[in-house]
Amino acid sequence: MFEVFFSHVLKKVSLSEAEKTTIKAFFISKKLSKKQHLLHQGYVCKYMSFVEKGLLRSYHLDENGIQHVTMFAWEGWWTSDIQSFLTGEAATQSIDAIEDSELLMISQADFEAMTLEVPIMDRYFRILFQNSIVTKERRLVSSNTFTAEEKYLQLAESNPEIIQRLPQNLIASYLGLAPETLSRVRKNIALRK
Repeated sequence: MFEVFFSHVLKKVSLSEAEKTTIKAFFISKKLSKKQHLLHQGYVCKYMSFVEKGLLRSYHLDENGIQHVTMFAWEGWWTSDIQSFLTGEAATQSIDAIEDSELLMISQADFEAMTLEVPIMDRYFRILFQNSIVTKERRLVSSNTFTAEEKYLQLAESNPEIIQRLPQNLIASYLGLAPETLSRVRKNIALRK
């Protein structure tokens, strides 16, 4: 455990061995089986979770019971209902495992303590939060202005491995498309190749 985590952190900031040891103490590990929930919509999100192994999805269940996938998290990614985690309000999303997964989890109190004790981690998270804002803005523009094919091609180009790991219905939900539309898009792309 922590191999993927420290590999990810070290791409953004430098850490000493002593800092790594200190950081480890703030996390708990958790294993999720495929289809097991990490968080249910309506409950308070008590942890930010780093994916060491596996694949998770975040989704919002609307008033008609339709799931809207908002994010996928695989090895090297963080997942949380960040609004709930930071404010203590009820989560607007659920998170579950698409594959058997191994997570490193940190509570808000431990997050605050860790960033005070190892200040470079504050910089690491600032970089992550900045990147997250940029990604969300790009996704907003994409969802409002791109065609179905452009949305799919952008996802396939930026995350080719994830396309292979996800069922088509989840990809369609993430892109805001009907499964039939995504099937048609994929068929048209294949015919042009």
